Amino acid sequence: MASPPRVLAHLRDAITSVIIAECDGSPFIGYVGDVITSDTINPALLHRGVVGGGLDTEVFPWIITEPHRGWMGEPGIQIRRDNELLPVHCTLVDVSQKQNTVHLTSTDEEHAVTTIITISLDESGVVRMNAKCTNTGTQDMCIDSLKMLIPVSGECTEVLTLGGRHAMEAIETRHLWQRSVIAVNNRSGRTSHEHMGVVFVGTQNFSEQSGSVWGVHCAWSGNSSILCDSVTDGLRVVQVGELLQPGEVVLAPQETYDTPDVVLSYSPHGMNGVSHSFHRYVRSIAGPQNRPIVLNTWEAVYFSHDLATLKQLASEGADVGIERFVLDDGWFHGRRDDTAGLGDWWVDEHVWPHGLGPLVEHVNSLGMEFGLWFEPEMVNPNSELFRAHPDWVLGSTHRQNLMGRHQYVLNMALPEVREYLFQHINTLLSRYNIAYVKWDHNRPLVGGAAHHQTKGVYELFHQLTRAHPSVQFESCASGGGRIDMGISQYVKRFWTSDSIDALDRLTIQKGVSKLVPIEMMGSHIGAKTCHTTGRKHALSFRTATAMFGWLGVEWNLLSLQPHEKEQLQRSLSLYKEFRPLLHSGDYIRCDHPDNSIHVHAVVSSEASEALMSISRLFNIGSIRSANICVPALDAQSEYTVTMIPNGTPRWALHRELPEWVKSSVQVSGAQLMKQGLPCPPLLPESSVLLHIVRVSS
Repeated sequence: MASPPRVLAHLRDAITSVIIAECDGSPFIGYVGDVITSDTINPALLHRGVVGGGLDTEVFPWIITEPHRGWMGEPGIQIRRDNELLPVHCTLVDVSQKQNTVHLTSTDEEHAVTTIITISLDESGVVRMNAKCTNTGTQDMCIDSLKMLIPVSGECTEVLTLGGRHAMEAIETRHLWQRSVIAVNNRSGRTSHEHMGVVFVGTQNFSEQSGSVWGVHCAWSGNSSILCDSVTDGLRVVQVGELLQPGEVVLAPQETYDTPDVVLSYSPHGMNGVSHSFHRYVRSIAGPQNRPIVLNTWEAVYFSHDLATLKQLASEGADVGIERFVLDDGWFHGRRDDTAGLGDWWVDEHVWPHGLGPLVEHVNSLGMEFGLWFEPEMVNPNSELFRAHPDWVLGSTHRQNLMGRHQYVLNMALPEVREYLFQHINTLLSRYNIAYVKWDHNRPLVGGAAHHQTKGVYELFHQLTRAHPSVQFESCASGGGRIDMGISQYVKRFWTSDSIDALDRLTIQKGVSKLVPIEMMGSHIGAKTCHTTGRKHALSFRTATAMFGWLGVEWNLLSLQPHEKEQLQRSLSLYKEFRPLLHSGDYIRCDHPDNSIHVHAVVSSEASEALMSISRLFNIGSIRSANICVPALDAQSEYTVTMIPNGTPRWALHRELPEWVKSSVQVSGAQLMKQGLPCPPLLPESSVLLHIVRVSS
């Protein structure tokens, strides 16, 4: 019979408790959820007993599940030597704790394996988990799997995932979690458009503002696996880790495999609460940042690089309030279209006979910063680099190497590849006054090389960010194909999607904002006719959508009509006014019973100010809709509510607009939160912005 479980540690803050225990020498998480304020944790409540028809010993949700301990679900650890699967059976030998961080060391002396699990309750409110596995033997050891298990409440009945496609990322899908296994597996070699590496599991009908929710993220930019299992032993667990191909990770004696961090956030107040902890954590990694308004040249000029035109474009940008000018694809050797040049990272002397200096100097003279586009991990067959080093291509020994977007992937595991890229990028960052790098990744990987590829990319980022600490890097992968907390240690901005269609972006940004703070989401105002969808939207709608992010413009400003230029100037000025609030407050996605109404807001930490956007997405059978409640205010305070002039809203047929639309009104926080504002009679694909300011308390 098994010995009774023993409590090893109780980590807690104002919201969350994590109880770490062990039984028969193996650690498990006994509980993670609402904070338990008691200093005494009785281990008897962790013991469920032994049932008939099964094993004669109780099986617990071990942090790293081992089949030889009776776990009948997915193994957490799979290790081979000489191509034979080892029956690993690690025993806990040491527990150390410092404040809210616990280290658990276990060994299997027979098979020469040591694991160290670290669990930390961060000041941001997230729980971070990591495992290290060391080969303590004298022969090589292959790790096929090392994943960690997190139990959630038995009351969880739904799982929400985020995924989609290129130019339509992070779409929410809600799954009924009955007696089932729900898997989110990514094999694209990057975070991917199809599967963001995060799940939200919660109680029935959990929403943005209600229900108990657990958010679990794999902080890794390569392949990953998240398994929501409610079948094994009647428990509800989430198993998370890197998705390794057989033979990807081989450890020589004394070498260690370090898993990606698993980042967990719990909230009893819906997905917003989970996101706020995620956001605080990512903000703590990124640190305080200057986030200037960007003008990106891609949808303005594409590959047509001409110094006179670009200087004129920069001048127009400065005139409307742009603060950073970014030269996108097309500036380097042989790059006249997307079939050539990748890998040849020096300035094309035919297009730029005097280098980039004249453009950079002009941009700087206008008071703007300069940024530059790269795609370092890729190479075109039509390039000097490929002709000199075809052996640098990932999978170059395969009989047939698949091409994507006219390009191959460079093998970032090779030190000589990283050194080549560092030298060329470093030369440009040192020669020119470059404040920003847009780093793209425009195709998936093929085959089982994602682990070393991702490690190599991180190493290159580490080298470049150390050499150029003032340069801000953006993670772009055909838009939102590489958004995760692993890459966030190196980048300050994510290109959210290649689609800047304002209607689509409301949905895309809603999904991405569940994981990362909005000030890290690149959000651009595009042309009236969208490049990716062909839809036409009013400038007021495009602006209201783009404002809830790191604002940019992707539009040929040389084509603006005078009234468009004037309105864009006003909109950028408005954004600058509210930027401190937008980039520091709590972002709230507001529940509303009408799915044609999209409401979101940023509320300052002290609830003294809020900026809210209300949009109608499409027509329904009634012009009227439910009131708009404003969350997270102070019920005891009085507020003024003012509609911000941002172009002319597109009103539905309405004889008289609500009083609060026509002029400022003063309302109590309690009334705004409970009764709410009458929904404005908007036509589809239009928005209004509201400024809510506390006047007394």
